[in-house]
Amino acid sequence: MEGAKGELKHVVVVKFKKGIPPHEIEQHIKDYANLINLIPSMKSFHWGRDVGVCGMDEGYTHIFECTFESQQDVVEYMAHPSHREFADLFIPKLDKFLIIDYKPTLVHP
Repeated sequence: MEGAKGELKHVVVVKFKKGIPPHEIEQHIKDYANLINLIPSMKSFHWGRDVGVCGMDEGYTHIFECTFESQQDVVEYMAHPSHREFADLFIPKLDKFLIIDYKPTLVHP
């Protein structure tokens, strides 16, 4: 096994509050995705909805994953005015959320 050289994943798992219209959720997702165009330290962005295969989602519905080259890049991302503006609008729409930052480990057979 080997760790990715400096690469860091920033994962946000959320459950939107009841009553948030689908078009508003879609706009928040678009705004989140657009951060990659505004914040240089953000190297990639992926998102998806829980598909319920395991039935262990604990109510979380969406997952967002950003890739950075270092922990310092995540710190810069969190402090960036575009991220702060987005978070100020996004977080109040959430019933709950979880954030995990990790360094991926590659497993060789």
